[in-house]
Amino acid sequence: MPYEHLLVAIDGPVATVTVNRPAVLNALNTATLRELDEAFRALRADASVRVVILTGAGGKAFVAGADINELATLTPDAGKAHAELGQGVLDVIEQLGKPVIAAVNGFALGGGCELAMACTVRLAADTAKFGQPEVKLGLTPGFAGTQRLPRLVGKGRALELVLGGAMIDAAEAFRIGLVNRVVPAAALSDEARALAQAWAANAPVAMRYSMEAMGHGLETSYAEGCFVEASLFGLAFATEDMREGTRAFLEKRKPEFRGR
Repeated sequence: MPYEHLLVAIDGPVATVTVNRPAVLNALNTATLRELDEAFRALRADASVRVVILTGAGGKAFVAGADINELATLTPDAGKAHAELGQGVLDVIEQLGKPVIAAVNGFALGGGCELAMACTVRLAADTAKFGQPEVKLGLTPGFAGTQRLPRLVGKGRALELVLGGAMIDAAEAFRIGLVNRVVPAAALSDEARALAQAWAANAPVAMRYSMEAMGHGLETSYAEGCFVEASLFGLAFATEDMREGTRAFLEKRKPEFRGR
């Protein structure tokens, strides 16, 4: 379906969602957040889609932050509700059950950095910039930045980024573990596409189980995480994909997974 602030394209098993507000560096307003929620819920329900790429339009920004014109008018109650909306949308992305690749092609600041962190992995153009500059506006991160950032880079580095509000370049983001890979800007789209296609060839249920096990394990004890892993490992034996994958290996051919 058409969106006002997004472009959604599906090519075989790979969907690409592009935040399309280049005139404001793809800033996230309420309408864009609601469209992201709707789009990702639709992609979750589409069994033909196995991997999603998320990027920004215009070449200058992935998402340069929240829409400050909108934030400046909020009351305390409305501000809390806006944060809860953003947190909920990013949770949908993180818990999609399908890999989401952030192709960060420019500024990823504030809500944009938080959006990238909700993705499964982050590929960054060598021209990309990251940061949580909210303190420079008298605000705090509101879309779970204070929660995801320390989980990715550690508490000390997260506090340095949040309390300083400074931007870092793609090389530094890679060094501290905020991004998985840095590539030349001209190659970013191809790199993201190649990774998406490679992952789309794998068993969808097995990928979902693997992400669930890791996500759950990071939020609980090692023993409980291992219990969840073993349980999901066992459930995988009930899938057609497991039978196809093992059979294909023994027959020395490529498997044809059906996601069930």
